[in-house]
Amino acid sequence: MTTSAIAPAIDMPYVEPSTVQLKRELHRAQLRKRLAAIALIAPLVIFLLIVFVAPIAILLKRAIENPEIADGLPQTVTVLKGWDRVSVPPDAAYAALAADLAAAQQQNAAGSVARRINTELPGARSVIMKTTHAMPLQAADGGKMTATQFKQALIDIDEQWGKPAYWQVIAKNGSRYSPYYLLAALDLRQDGTGKIVRIPEDESAYRQIFVRTFVISLGVTLFCLLLGYPLAYWLSTMSERRANLFMILVLIPFWTSILVRVAAWMVLLQSEGLVNKTLMALHVTNGPLELIFNRTGTYISMTHILLPFMILPLYSVMKSIPPTYMRAAISLGSHPFAAFWRVYVPQTYPGVGAGALLVFILALGYYITPALLGGTNEQMVSYYVAYFINVTINWGMACALGALLLAATLLLYGVYRRFARMEVGMG
Repeated sequence: MTTSAIAPAIDMPYVEPSTVQLKRELHRAQLRKRLAAIALIAPLVIFLLIVFVAPIAILLKRAIENPEIADGLPQTVTVLKGWDRVSVPPDAAYAALAADLAAAQQQNAAGSVARRINTELPGARSVIMKTTHAMPLQAADGGKMTATQFKQALIDIDEQWGKPAYWQVIAKNGSRYSPYYLLAALDLRQDGTGKIVRIPEDESAYRQIFVRTFVISLGVTLFCLLLGYPLAYWLSTMSERRANLFMILVLIPFWTSILVRVAAWMVLLQSEGLVNKTLMALHVTNGPLELIFNRTGTYISMTHILLPFMILPLYSVMKSIPPTYMRAAISLGSHPFAAFWRVYVPQTYPGVGAGALLVFILALGYYITPALLGGTNEQMVSYYVAYFINVTINWGMACALGALLLAATLLLYGVYRRFARMEVGMG
């Protein structure tokens, strides 16, 4: 009985799986692995999208968003689309403006329109608000007003409506998105016809601010490199135990608030501070030096705060360089300094590049240190970003400055990556 029950199973022929079936099973297995990998990294991707990508996207959108006039004066914008922006606008534009301002008065939306036009034409706010308060316009006989009557009524309220300047601002800002804030952050603007021109030199400010920001950041980077390179080299020549001990001292600034460190430097660098007293006690100076509320204090404090960001990349690269290279070069007749400069230094270029890029990018966005230790001529772009957010509540200008700073940072990073690839290729 047992033999007869087992026999059919033994006699069953073996069917070899087809190639198509094997490919299907392999594809399913690979798909399961991919889905598992996606499930593992999905929380990180979502986190980055929420806290990093989304804010940057909102910043870029606010930098080109210009909805006040498009939303507040829709009929006027429509009528002005065919206007040449040189002569006085057609009478229909006056009727459309009166209708838009009457609607804005009911919706309490005239203030945003007035503020927006006032950014380009100082004094426009009072004109807009005065005209809005006169709405709605009515004919003397109580009948419906013609476009010509609307024109005369608006000019009677304020003569500025008979000039093209106000109408040009409305026409060129009729779209919800425009380059106005980005151009203003570069000391550029659109004239009445829409052509991009430079702001007069006596009104220009932001180009100088960007130049100052890059100069200060470059200076801090150079100071960090000059101080950090020999210190990192010294640490790399120590035993591991001593290097770890001194590395703790290097990392101490990371454990202290930036605000506390800046306040400490204010105490040290003031006229009656420890630094000036020491210099005068050693007869190095005859009187106290001006070390704060100028660029000197800004350089000192920022270099102290950012120095660890230069030392760490340099130390990690220098620690991986075998000391036998230097000894081999010297044994072959090279001078110790020449061996150091021609053999050792080129191998530290990746650390120099990484440290310099890291320090420079961090210095570009510094706010607290220049604000507390610098004078009025040492404020960087970040100071004006905070000013437009906290004081004038001008998010468009703040986002435009931030967007340009972000673009400069990405450009520098791209240049660094290109040079890094060239060095790898040459190596």
